[in-house]
Amino acid sequence: MASMLNRVRVIAQTMATTPEAAAARSAIIDIGSNSIRLVVYDGPRRIPFILFNEKVMAGLGASLGRTGQIEPEAMERGLRALARFAHLCREMAVDNVRCVATAAVRDATNGQDFIARAGAMGLTVELLSGSQEAIAAARGVLSGIPGADGIVGDLGGGSLELARIRDGAVHQTISLPLGVLRLPEIRGRGRGALERQVRKMLDKAGWRASPDLPFYLVGGSWRALARFDMQLTSFPLPVVHQYDMPASRAEQLTRIVSHVGRARLKDIPAMTGSRVPTLPDAAALLSVVVRQLRSERLVVSAYGLREGLLFEELSPEIRDQDPLLVAAEAEGEAQARFAGHGDMIERWIAPIFQDDAGAWRRIRRAACLLADVGWRANPDFRAERGVDIALHGNWVGISAPERAMLAQALHSNFGGGATTPAPLEKLASPDMLRRAMLWGLAIRLGQRLSGGVEGPLATGRLDVRDGVLTLALRDRDVDLYGEAVERRLKQLAQAMGVKCRMVG
Repeated sequence: MASMLNRVRVIAQTMATTPEAAAARSAIIDIGSNSIRLVVYDGPRRIPFILFNEKVMAGLGASLGRTGQIEPEAMERGLRALARFAHLCREMAVDNVRCVATAAVRDATNGQDFIARAGAMGLTVELLSGSQEAIAAARGVLSGIPGADGIVGDLGGGSLELARIRDGAVHQTISLPLGVLRLPEIRGRGRGALERQVRKMLDKAGWRASPDLPFYLVGGSWRALARFDMQLTSFPLPVVHQYDMPASRAEQLTRIVSHVGRARLKDIPAMTGSRVPTLPDAAALLSVVVRQLRSERLVVSAYGLREGLLFEELSPEIRDQDPLLVAAEAEGEAQARFAGHGDMIERWIAPIFQDDAGAWRRIRRAACLLADVGWRANPDFRAERGVDIALHGNWVGISAPERAMLAQALHSNFGGGATTPAPLEKLASPDMLRRAMLWGLAIRLGQRLSGGVEGPLATGRLDVRDGVLTLALRDRDVDLYGEAVERRLKQLAQAMGVKCRMVG
């Protein structure tokens, strides 16, 4: 038994989760070709939470293809946004403000005028090169989807950045003048003009297709396109991060978007009106690019340039932390009744789930870290709250089926028993949900036995062998085996299809 527990603890130790608090509140002001955005962050450095997020559609690059300049009205609109954002950062006591500009300011003949006027406000604008922009977007994907292996495409207003990511690193980048604000002029040259232009640019850059790799979508227009597809397919989870489509879907969406009225597009949840006009061009470009790159599937990333800029400032040790587990631990510790509760529960139930694969172990651990987040809720709605936290929480590094597993585990833990609430059965297989249900029942047993404190879990043992689920307690702890504990032990054993007993 001791050696088995030691092995389990070794596995747990490889799942780095301890959140390292940010040294100070930080912010990024992202000056894009279409929009200017301020995001203020706080919390664990590996996966900081967003305190404030505001966007202004300044349109700095709207006339760039025609005039080569930022138009006066757009410049004034952009500078007003920067003045507000700088003021907000001071009021929020943000110590670290990073202000970056991309294609529109980079390419405009009066871009330096814009930078100088921003400097007069006290903002130092960092002008990113196309390569720097591509690297930051790629690192953003790696931050939010650890282990991502494929091509990142970041579509902005003024440019398209491509980056090859593999083994946690960025290997090749390219920046192309193919932003959504430039596409109407290219497509206006006639049928096939965009395809010819993209092929020519890729050939000139020496970028060769890497068949059958995923293509990771970054940028507001492509995320909006994915949201449109989610509505078309009645996808039951309103979370765009890691939404997955076959690459062939890009061509289908190009045809569909061209025949759908703007009023219908504006009705899509989370679709801003400013994105609607860009969808036909964004869809057309996506179709061309994935065809040229011979991509296998499309994966949406909610993380991009801003998250990549934060990620690149981290030490290798913090980068290697699992973003899901860091976030789950921070949330669990903030809401739990007792410190370290999640770790205690995870160690205690692990011996009866030794055959869980590595991907399942991390979801099980996340469920344990979140095992006490529902205690403040009305008892009649705790199971529902568990599902809501799992499905709609701002988690990254987790796919839709994994969210469903996390939801099932929390549902069962918070009193939902062996039932499966909608829409989990549409997101994950029966085997996945059954396993998660068992995690939830085991967590529920551990919580009832211990009352949330360490002693009974540190000395008590849970084991299953020869068709019997055994709860072993020290003689002095036998009186903890009350009716409620007995009932939960029997419920878990019944769900596992085994008998149960308590030994003291």
